[in-house]
Amino acid sequence: MLFHVRMDVRLPSDMDPSVRTDIVAREKAYSQKLQREGKWPHLWRIVGEYSNISIFDVESNDELHELLSGLPLFPYMDIRVMALATHPSKVQD
Repeated sequence: MLFHVRMDVRLPSDMDPSVRTDIVAREKAYSQKLQREGKWPHLWRIVGEYSNISIFDVESNDELHELLSGLPLFPYMDIRVMALATHPSKVQD
């Protein structure tokens, strides 16, 4: 199942810089692991925002929730998810 996911990060302005550095490093490692596994095939930054648009390729809604809630930045994110379906006008590869 494919999902379009927008993630907006909202770190507290008073967060300790060392805590921020640690969380961001763990986030990067976790996201790259999911990318290598093929679960997170597309990741784009939104220009001018601390946000991204991603495509996840997972087996179920539950798996997506598990992966998203495992993100170290999850407590600091606003996340919007849209399930995707094949469009009948798409030219096949």
